[in-house]
Amino acid sequence: MNFTEKLIIAVDFDGTIVEDAYPKIGKPKLFAFETLVRLQKEGHRLILWTYRSDLRLEEAVTFCKENGLEFYAVNKSFPEEQFDYTKSRKIHADIFIDDRNIGGLLGWGEIYQLLANPKNHPNKLPKKKGFFSFLKK
Repeated sequence: MNFTEKLIIAVDFDGTIVEDAYPKIGKPKLFAFETLVRLQKEGHRLILWTYRSDLRLEEAVTFCKENGLEFYAVNKSFPEEQFDYTKSRKIHADIFIDDRNIGGLLGWGEIYQLLANPKNHPNKLPKKKGFFSFLKK
């Protein structure tokens, strides 16, 4: 995946953008809003992808707006999507940022550096090998 392309980035709320204090809203994580706003200004689409629903979800969306961040979509792949509970809740995104990742959440500065220039990151993601890559040996 070429990270210089515009990405669809799904971002969790509790424990990722803010400290986990559910059902309350925790303190913002260091550089979370600054990083997300910058990614958005660079043309990436951000989706809020969270367990929150109803009033708790509205509180999170409002909190983000108050901190300068409006999402492309919330808990769905695109704004117009109508959720069908008979189908998967998995959304379409290129990258998911969540504190429940294996290895935990990187710092937001590190996340930005990885997305902006993955070649210089010590934990850079391996390139996917094509199906016929064994022929190039």
